[in-house]
Amino acid sequence: MTASIYLKQVELGPMANYVYIVGDPNSREVAVVDPAWEVDRIVEMAQENDLNITKILITHSHFDHINGVEDLLNRTKAKVYINKAEAEFMKTVWPDLVKVESGDVVKIGDVDITFIHTPGHTPGSQCFLVRNHLISGDTLFIGACGRCDLPGSDPEAMYYSLTNTLAKLDDRTLVFPGHNYAPRPYSTIADEKRFNPYLQFQSLQDFLRRGMRITKLT
Repeated sequence: MTASIYLKQVELGPMANYVYIVGDPNSREVAVVDPAWEVDRIVEMAQENDLNITKILITHSHFDHINGVEDLLNRTKAKVYINKAEAEFMKTVWPDLVKVESGDVVKIGDVDITFIHTPGHTPGSQCFLVRNHLISGDTLFIGACGRCDLPGSDPEAMYYSLTNTLAKLDDRTLVFPGHNYAPRPYSTIADEKRFNPYLQFQSLQDFLRRGMRITKLT
């Protein structure tokens, strides 16, 4: 938890997923980002910290990020927020589904969360900007980016999401990825621009030619 927002990062499941609980430390209202694998533990953490889950935020619709949504919906009165392009791409439809676009903002108590559309890993992949914290899903990892060889993936879109969208955020922005694939749990935009090889390519052609040969991640 920070002084201005509540942010809890927890690793769950066999694929090293990071699930996030984020919201307002004063009102105790929170959202769960990508609920998966161990919903019992997510609910227990919320109850132990007197948190009220009102929203479910989805970075993208791959199974390892959404397999706990239905269970969590059965335990809360939360609404699900997903990018409209991802809603069209996926097969599952949940009740109280809210389709959002890039730039839309949702309030969690007094904390604003801005949706940033970052296609590439999937058509409707999105990140969440919470003040100076970026929950980046499977778009931007620490030292890597999400795979672009899966159904719905688009390497060209990924390049522009990385270079034209995320790399233009404030360098001090903290990056919280969708998986534990690095020795540390979070990074900064400045460090990713400096050390992440996927942010080093100067052209789309170079990214497509050489970038997609670097180790592929989920």
